[in-house]
Amino acid sequence: MPSTALPFGDAGFYRTVLLAFSALFAIVNPVVNAIIFGQITADRSHAERLRLARRVGLYSLGLLLFSLWVSSYVLNFFGISLGALQVAGGLIIAVGAWRLLHAPEQREALKESQAHQDGRTVAAENVNDIAFFPVSIPFTIGPGTISLCITLSADRPDNGTALPYLLALTLAAVLMAITIWVIFSFADRLASFLGRTGARAITRLFALLLLCIGVQIIAGGVETLLLPVIAAVKG
Repeated sequence: MPSTALPFGDAGFYRTVLLAFSALFAIVNPVVNAIIFGQITADRSHAERLRLARRVGLYSLGLLLFSLWVSSYVLNFFGISLGALQVAGGLIIAVGAWRLLHAPEQREALKESQAHQDGRTVAAENVNDIAFFPVSIPFTIGPGTISLCITLSADRPDNGTALPYLLALTLAAVLMAITIWVIFSFADRLASFLGRTGARAITRLFALLLLCIGVQIIAGGVETLLLPVIAAVKG
């Protein structure tokens, strides 16, 4: 029986953490989101923005962990195969990354427009009331991020190392939540340091990485779907 000991000394564990964190960073895009976050909370005090950033980080972690640990099992309950889930999720990620790679300005403008539409609510309500909705979801953790988490979770191995793999994804989610918290806390300084040009350059860089990850997940899903067919033909 394969060992299920946690491979903290195994390079594969940390490779999974790095891959998942990079994918999450690319699709969450906390740098651009922080700039917009700073704009829509400009009328609040620095202490309120810090408190809001901390709550957004905590809520984002909860959403990420739910998507990683629960969503794929819900889909499996409805009879959706692992291969189909991998291919569909990989396509969603790859298409989103392709659009982001070629037109980050359009996505940024769309998010900013949505954020400003909710700006009146953000300005009028208490920090505790708006930290979850609309700031955490869908502004920070949107459908694309949830789709990515489901796909990463579905890509877990079935050779006895599923638990270490999910723990690696959990560590990546924790690091992502901390990143959101820290970057959002310094949103005003970040905006003045990077500017729009710097933020868009970072967006394109991580969009390319996200595109490669999406293609890799699709390839794994196709392999999963074709292996039984190839085995049946050989048999």
